Amino acid sequence: MSSVLRPATTGTDPSPAGRYRPVSSHLAIAPPVSVVIPAMNEAENLPYVFKTLPDWIHEVVLVDGNSTDDTVQVARELWPDVKVVEQRGKGKGDALITGFKACTGDIIVMVDADGSADGQEIVSYVSALVSGADFAKGSRFANGGGTDDMTFIRKLGNRALCGVVNRKFGARYTDLCYGYNAFWRHCLDRIELDCTGFEVETLMNIRVVKAGLKVQEIPSHEYLRIHGTSNLRAVRDGLRVLRVIMAERSNRRDLRRRSHSPVLGSVRGEVS
Repeated sequence: MSSVLRPATTGTDPSPAGRYRPVSSHLAIAPPVSVVIPAMNEAENLPYVFKTLPDWIHEVVLVDGNSTDDTVQVARELWPDVKVVEQRGKGKGDALITGFKACTGDIIVMVDADGSADGQEIVSYVSALVSGADFAKGSRFANGGGTDDMTFIRKLGNRALCGVVNRKFGARYTDLCYGYNAFWRHCLDRIELDCTGFEVETLMNIRVVKAGLKVQEIPSHEYLRIHGTSNLRAVRDGLRVLRVIMAERSNRRDLRRRSHSPVLGSVRGEVS
């Protein structure tokens, strides 16, 4: 994994440093960054989303969930080079998995299409990755983060579920159910994603810990959805997240039992 920071270059510098993408007046990065945006009927919100995206990113991958409005047309008008991918399945998890497969960048950033995320924060995520993290996890409750879009019940549920994950998997998260994350593309080889619903974010957070990847939380501010209504339901969705947590816990126990079985022990001995 190459993650080098160099002084930003100007003009048409033919030297190797000239291939670096300027992030600020002082820094530039080598790894290309792909931004994945799953969207369904978000035409009204996309102008706010795209307005905050930095111009140094490598590509924007819009996963269209069979929108019936002008989502795709608006995206192409706002970002002429946008890569539009049609979602064939259903659910946010399916959309993200589809988008990840279409990415060509070394770094992948997940951004919601409802206008709740500030694209200017991407630099913080990327900085964490090029500084050594494998997975940069957004947190609304880390020092410097915040949210305008969570009810008391949702905050309480998120805190409880986060506590369960921390205890069961040895994580140190301050936020669990947040979709603004970034990671090196090679992480996908370590965390098989087989969840089609919105709880895919929780699944990713658990599996990066189980895989022993280095995680760094990034303080992030979540704004209110600008147009439209959210499909989130606190109790229903909380139970779905809990089922994912319990399933991952069961898988972990099964793997531990198999690793101590005489059969697997003898196989490992033959391989070595």
